[in-house]
Amino acid sequence: MGSATPEILTELLPLLAYTIVASILTAGGVAAEYASFQHLGSGEAMVGVWLAAIGCVMLYAGVYGLGYQKVIARVLGVAQ
Repeated sequence: MGSATPEILTELLPLLAYTIVASILTAGGVAAEYASFQHLGSGEAMVGVWLAAIGCVMLYAGVYGLGYQKVIARVLGVAQ
C-alpha cells in the first residue's frame, strides 16, 4: 500500500505546478488587460497597446498553452 504514494505524487506534482503557473499567467494577463484599458482611457496609447499585447500573450499561455493543453489533458487522461 505504501508504494502507491510515490507514484501518485509523481503524477500530482507536475499537475499542481502546471495549475499554479497557469493560474499566475492568467491572473497576470487579466491584470495587464485591465491596466491597458486604464492607459488607453487616459490617453497613453503606446503603453495601452503594449500592455494589451502582453496581456494577450499571457492569457494565451495561461488559458490555452498550460491550462487546456497540459492541465485538462492530464486530468481527462488524453494522451498527446
